[in-house]
Amino acid sequence: MKLLREFGESLRIALGSVFAHKLRAALATLGIVIGVFTVTLMATAIQGLNTAFANSISAIGSDVLYIQRFSWGPSDDWWKVRARQPITMAQAERLAERATLVEGVSVESGYGGSVTFEDRVASGVRVLGQTAQAARVHGVELTEGRFISEAESDGGRPVVVLGATLAANLFPYGGALGERVRIGNLGFRVIGVAAKVGDFAFGDLDNQVTIPLRRLASDFLTNPEVTIAVKVAAGVPLDEAKEELRWVMRDVRKVPLGKDDDFSVNDQRSILDVFGTVTGIAGSAGLFITGLSLFVGGIGIMNVMFVSVTERTQEIGVRKALGAKYRAILSQFLAEAATICVFGGLLALAMAWGATFIAQRWLPVTISPMIVILALSVSAITGLIAGFLPAHRAARMKPVDALRSE
Repeated sequence: MKLLREFGESLRIALGSVFAHKLRAALATLGIVIGVFTVTLMATAIQGLNTAFANSISAIGSDVLYIQRFSWGPSDDWWKVRARQPITMAQAERLAERATLVEGVSVESGYGGSVTFEDRVASGVRVLGQTAQAARVHGVELTEGRFISEAESDGGRPVVVLGATLAANLFPYGGALGERVRIGNLGFRVIGVAAKVGDFAFGDLDNQVTIPLRRLASDFLTNPEVTIAVKVAAGVPLDEAKEELRWVMRDVRKVPLGKDDDFSVNDQRSILDVFGTVTGIAGSAGLFITGLSLFVGGIGIMNVMFVSVTERTQEIGVRKALGAKYRAILSQFLAEAATICVFGGLLALAMAWGATFIAQRWLPVTISPMIVILALSVSAITGLIAGFLPAHRAARMKPVDALRSE
């Protein structure tokens, strides 16, 4: 109870001193405001980026493997990777026949083009050639019509499935099914409209059109380089399926024993590892900048507290003459320094909230309770560290010397 009374009294005196010197306290908090604002905004931005990236990467599928010429992650032997031969449709078909731990295999390729309906033109559209199993592999959902059938895929029929954004641009009032759209100079019949998927890597996955891969190869891309998307069977560990596909693909591509793979088997984890590295570097740089700001702010607080101790030497002497102990004087000035910093932290949080509100137009960012606690904790700890030396100096004063000072 005695400690609580001492703490309450120290806090009351500290608040009185802060409000008695408002301008000085406000100027002293500038460094703290900048530092806490930076750390709050940085933590919020990284959290928002992680959320946005996790939402977008879900379109890849956690149980889908992608066999491609290049790896999604960094490679030390990039010159060897560049020399790899493209994966062909024939190789993909042989792998699909031999894979046993899979639920579906989709062979895919694509390019950027434009799609036309009457006088409406959509540019920058991803023209994607897929096989019929793409619907199962990627979990494609449709709002209208159906996906490409096996017969249409094998025969390379001129049919298309429109992405949600593309359908809205070409058919703003609906009625896409059965209509004919043009890709380049060739006509295709619309058989389905896909449900909205969202963005991935800041690109719109709904601004695309899907046609049979054989039609893509015959009309637009000769011998296209393909990606093999494989949905792993339920209950099969991802790494086990990955290893099987790797050895089948090595055999299909005639890779000699002892030689490195001339292809890559990619999955979500590859992208998450790269993204985690990038955000880690950004976070480290942000912490360094924040540390500098807080260091400057801490020096400002320490200077203000030394001035405060000098101005209130007689007050300290009176308190010590009346029986105030070392810890009472120490806690008084520590509380004052911490109070100034916490006020700065609250101001920084208010500024960060405004910046976050604006940033919500582009990222799903929000200031979580954990970030608020972190910001206020950093503020208080900075105040305690910066205020310790001045408070220690005040607490060690001798009552006679303090009372005698002018």
